[in-house]
Amino acid sequence: MRARRIPLRRSLVVRLLATSVLVAVCAIAATAWLAVTTTTSAIQQEQGQSLANDANVYRELVGYAATHKDWTGVAGQIDKLAEQTGRRITLLDEDRALIADTKASGPSLRAARPSATVDALNLDQALTGGTEKIDPRAVGPYRLTDAERDRLRTVADDEVGCLRATDQITGAVRETPSGRPIVVLPPGTQRFLVPGEKVCDSVADVPTRTESAALAKLQTLVKNCLSDDGDTFVDITPDFRVTTAEDDGNGQKVQDDPAAVACVESQRKQQLRPFVAPPALLFVTDPTSGVPEPRFTLSGTNTLRIVAVVGAVVMLAILVMVLVGLRLVRPLRALAEAARQPVDSQTRVPVTTGDEIGYLATALNDLAERREHTERQRKAMVNDVAHELRTPLTNIRSWLEAALENITPTDPQLLMLLLDESVLLQHIIDDLRDLAAADAGSLHIHPEGVFVNDALEQVADAHRSAAETAGVQLRTHTAADPEINVDPVRLRQMVGNLVSNAIRHTPAGGTVTIRSHLIDGQLVIEVADTGIGINQADLPKIFDRFWRADRSRTRATGGSGLGLAIARKLAEAHAGDISVASQPGAGSVFTVRLPAVSPAEPPASGSRHRQPEPGTPVP
Repeated sequence: MRARRIPLRRSLVVRLLATSVLVAVCAIAATAWLAVTTTTSAIQQEQGQSLANDANVYRELVGYAATHKDWTGVAGQIDKLAEQTGRRITLLDEDRALIADTKASGPSLRAARPSATVDALNLDQALTGGTEKIDPRAVGPYRLTDAERDRLRTVADDEVGCLRATDQITGAVRETPSGRPIVVLPPGTQRFLVPGEKVCDSVADVPTRTESAALAKLQTLVKNCLSDDGDTFVDITPDFRVTTAEDDGNGQKVQDDPAAVACVESQRKQQLRPFVAPPALLFVTDPTSGVPEPRFTLSGTNTLRIVAVVGAVVMLAILVMVLVGLRLVRPLRALAEAARQPVDSQTRVPVTTGDEIGYLATALNDLAERREHTERQRKAMVNDVAHELRTPLTNIRSWLEAALENITPTDPQLLMLLLDESVLLQHIIDDLRDLAAADAGSLHIHPEGVFVNDALEQVADAHRSAAETAGVQLRTHTAADPEINVDPVRLRQMVGNLVSNAIRHTPAGGTVTIRSHLIDGQLVIEVADTGIGINQADLPKIFDRFWRADRSRTRATGGSGLGLAIARKLAEAHAGDISVASQPGAGSVFTVRLPAVSPAEPPASGSRHRQPEPGTPVP
């Protein structure tokens, strides 16, 4: 039987490959995700820590610059910051001359890119996180005296008490870098003035001599800056809020003036410059390599994360492969269990898949059916052989015992009877030997040139006496006399078995006819009788060994039940076949078809030695 092709989508190899690829892709994806996530997180942590360190260093140094006129005492400050951050901190002036360095023996930074520029009057808003461009700690001439500070503190405390008494608002006093106290209200606090209600004095409205002098100087600088626009008046409050007013000829109109705001800011920087340290280049680098960027190091936490995720991926891969393996092994175990069962109790394996395992289960079920059929045939053959051998052996034993006890005289008649039984026993043994040889593939034939009519006449002559004894007329009818390449002995044995079977099943007065003719390069030999015929249900069993149509095991019709089976094997050994057609009460026709190969032609394939069909039992 030709093996069916398994669709690729059902192939076990494709499924295993797909599962392996899926597990590998998932493992690679999980590992890649882990690597990217862990590395990104670690780098972000390192960068965040680095930025936090840089921002902290920057804020500290900006504060120093805002409160000092130069960098003379900054060395102690940067040493403290370097110890806190574990980084190398270097300050260079704008000409890249060294101001201070926590590791003077480290790599030169003269050509390196600075981490930031420390200038209290031009803040790096990315590092400060605010919107001010001038550090609030740079106060210069706006720093209050102690007396002014105490006086304003008293006013601020009174304001807080007033707010608490009149509006039930709890305020707090906070001191600015210049020493001026301010009142801070809770977030979202709104004040509504009611007519006739007492108004609390605000500390913001109280000027000081120091601030007034500094603001007056700033006003002068701003006026010089806005000299081209003499009609614009600029008002600057102590907290440096700018209000502009323009004379339009009919009065004053308050409006926003970005140019005035920019002018105030630039002149304020000019006013504060003598009181702050000059700009400096800040370098925050690695203590060893001098590289400003942080280096990624695999921390203990990241290592544990990698180990945990890799372990989870491995366990998931193992779990998937175990599940797939169990799914594949389960039907194989069922097949193995079914194969180990005895023949008489072997069960069928359910076919649940269309892959190789499903085909294997189907093949095993077919094999089990053939095995059971073969076992039934073997048991039936053993019973039939025992029965067929028992009858002649029993007869021989009975007559010999009677002769020993002088019940039957030992005369030629007894000897002839014993000889007939021995010949019958020999025929059964010879038939069994031929069947065994055919089943084992060792039934050899020896083809030679044979005239068919001569062989058929020899068969008819050999059985004519038996036909006359049974009252049956034996005829031959041949359309031609071809010479073909067959084994003459096996041909006569094959046709003889058919003729003897026909004579046994044809009643007295009937006819058995042997016919031969050529059709389409085949030799057709027919043995027709006018006997009792065969039921249609029994036709498929007619060539089974030891099968008889009468169902009983009597010897009424003679024969061993092996002749037709042997005839079929002999036909197959000649690369031919044999068939039967019959109607009950109308007789039967056995037809043999053999290749009509002339002696000059090579024999047909398989004519010298034909292997038995798979599943055919060997007696």
